Amino acid sequence: MDNVIKQFVLEGEPVSCEPYGCGHINRTYLLRTDTDRRYILQMLNGAVFPDPEGLMENVIAVTAFIARQAEDPREALRLNPTHDGALYAKDGEGNVWRLYDYVENSICLQAPEQPGDFYQSAVAFGTFQNRLASFPAGTLHETIPNFHNTPDRYRKFRAALEADVCGRAGQVQPEIRFVLNREEQAGALQQMRQSGQLPTRVTHNDTKLNNVMLDAVTRKALCVIDLDTVMPGLAAYDFGDSIRFGAATAAEDEKDLSKMQMSLDAYETFTRGFLTACTGLTELERQTLPLGAKLMTLECGVRFLTDYLEGDVYFSIHRPEHNLDRARTQFKLVEDMERKWDEMTAIVARLSEQR
Repeated sequence: MDNVIKQFVLEGEPVSCEPYGCGHINRTYLLRTDTDRRYILQMLNGAVFPDPEGLMENVIAVTAFIARQAEDPREALRLNPTHDGALYAKDGEGNVWRLYDYVENSICLQAPEQPGDFYQSAVAFGTFQNRLASFPAGTLHETIPNFHNTPDRYRKFRAALEADVCGRAGQVQPEIRFVLNREEQAGALQQMRQSGQLPTRVTHNDTKLNNVMLDAVTRKALCVIDLDTVMPGLAAYDFGDSIRFGAATAAEDEKDLSKMQMSLDAYETFTRGFLTACTGLTELERQTLPLGAKLMTLECGVRFLTDYLEGDVYFSIHRPEHNLDRARTQFKLVEDMERKWDEMTAIVARLSEQR
């Protein structure tokens, strides 16, 4: 690690470098120097991101684009250069490393602590998308191909179902029927994207609260972090995944399904913040936001169930049937969205008119 650190231009000499944060993909460290400067040092996970150079091209382009619009320097992540002028370095094993300025006087939450925290996450992701509205999304690399291509997720599900390598399909027939009964609608967003009805935008694709930095004093949104999955996509993807995670009333792997619902209050809070910040959406984009919530949740459930059928080879598990429990919570959330569909669409319509 010393050899990696020495490649970067630092203010002062390094005095400590310790593991940092709660991320499960990349290796992240907090680097301190003798001048009290702090940096975030990360090694990209090459197993998850097979094209780290392409990923870094995305990050470099997007952060520079946002920085040109930022009023506060903390509103854009800043990459630090190496002594050769590059914005990432490689170690002796070919791993890619990067160094960010630490976002000072900020907080990052794992869950909302105050009523306004979820609203501010919506403002953060809405602002992110709004600022990148004129960015040429088609120039970005797909760091994870077909990530939100729901029909392709169904294709992989059907293949896993047919192979049934673990002999588990017979025990999950209700879940299988749930997935197949919704296959026709599952491709709706992808079809509208391919037909040009919905514009392709720069999307974050991992819109959880813990990927938002808030000002430590005002608790207002500063910026979004973890840009590794920034790719071409649809506004409904980011909105939908935020609702899937942030408006759920139970944990993603909760075994007691009676605890899992979609909070309409949280849904309205996020919708208000997102539409306030993301002002450039088309009318059809706004209308498809509820569909994004439903399909991103369904897609996630399909992924969990596919992994369960394949023998739990992708998602980490901590107990037998962990992925099955995860799939069931997502399907319960989809059912609750279907029951509340009229309210969901009415909220978007009302808040759209109030903009």
